[in-house]
Amino acid sequence: MKLWGGRFKDSESKLMEDFNSSLRFDKTLYFEDITGSIAHVKMLVKCKIVTKAEGDEIISGLKALLLEVESGKLLIEGDFEDIHSFVESNLISKIGETGKKLHTARSRNDQVALDMRLYSKKKANEVVTNLEELLMALKTVGEENNYIMPGYTHLQRAQVVTFKHHMLAYHSMFTRDKARIINAIDIMDESPLGCCALAGTTYDTDRDFTAKELGFKKPVDNFLDGVSDRDYLIELSSDFSIIMMHLSRLSEEIILWSSKEFDFIRLSDEFSTGSSIMPQKKNPDAAELIRGKTGRVYGDLMAILTTMKGIPLAYNKDMQEDKEGFFDSIETTLSSIKVMSGMLKTMKVNKESMFNSVKKGFLNATEAADYLVNKGMAFRNAHRVIGEIVIYCEDNNIAIEELSLEKLKMFSDLFDDDIYEFIDYENTLNKGIKNNMK
Repeated sequence: MKLWGGRFKDSESKLMEDFNSSLRFDKTLYFEDITGSIAHVKMLVKCKIVTKAEGDEIISGLKALLLEVESGKLLIEGDFEDIHSFVESNLISKIGETGKKLHTARSRNDQVALDMRLYSKKKANEVVTNLEELLMALKTVGEENNYIMPGYTHLQRAQVVTFKHHMLAYHSMFTRDKARIINAIDIMDESPLGCCALAGTTYDTDRDFTAKELGFKKPVDNFLDGVSDRDYLIELSSDFSIIMMHLSRLSEEIILWSSKEFDFIRLSDEFSTGSSIMPQKKNPDAAELIRGKTGRVYGDLMAILTTMKGIPLAYNKDMQEDKEGFFDSIETTLSSIKVMSGMLKTMKVNKESMFNSVKKGFLNATEAADYLVNKGMAFRNAHRVIGEIVIYCEDNNIAIEELSLEKLKMFSDLFDDDIYEFIDYENTLNKGIKNNMK
């Protein structure tokens, strides 16, 4: 069934029919399509555009369709152009001629715009819920493993931090991500139902009623914009890309940390795989897949931006291309968040390896320079002195704190017994970033 055709003499080419059909992917919107249709019919009854008896019959038919789809009794398949024609055709088959009144005072343009907004809101809220679980996982694993570890710049050991502090850095990132999603939901929370094709309808409808019925703050202000706006999909896709970027950065660290070269963490078997040829291997494939899928979500964002960049008002068929990429983007992001939460909850942190890496990295060198500055030496001179000490320690395979006071005085007479307390790793943490450890 098609929702159009009266103006055409010739049949549509089978090639064009297949090219034009979107049922294979927009069937994802069956719940939103039926939900929006029920609200629309309630409004038609309220405004006396259809009778109460007709409205009750249509709504009962729509609810029955929903139950049949969700139970698997009715499969979303067949020779239908899209999910909208599927629902309407099956409704007419179920209740007869009354079903043909469903589309009164509505266009497929505002119908699909409504379906996508309802779906996007629902899935965006699901992302928020899963981000909250990820945030809790980061906080918990950090608090349970508040061990000293190297902090890095340029992937070179730089200064002492704690594993907790490192996890809380990602906690900050994903907190911002959550705020971005919530903000996007707030901006998009307007109903396009009632815009019709692009200029409303001659029927006396009640857009405020349907907006409230469907849980929106208000109807959209402009009909042209209402049917052609895809900003909310672009904004959410951008937010998903940022989330994936953060997940990818964390994945990269998990990959490095789980290697024997670092040995900071051990991933559980639940989120690892093996090699088909090397029996000793335990690969961090979950983290690698998240890292790989990040580019896919970036691509989905670029696709919708490219689709929308040259489209004049109002609706154009190009906009059918908004769905597959967005569906892929949201599902990829959601699954990646869930997998990351699972990895974090089940991984083990190697306290000893991290501390040994601290000792080998001269991570109290900055504090040793600060010690000399406190004794009156100019910082640039102190920087040079400690650099010379590091070279000596490297040549002799020894840590700065293991040098005798006699050896230290070879580099500067300002060193005294209090140097050891000053450059103690725990003390450097307390002096440096204690306020950030809360």
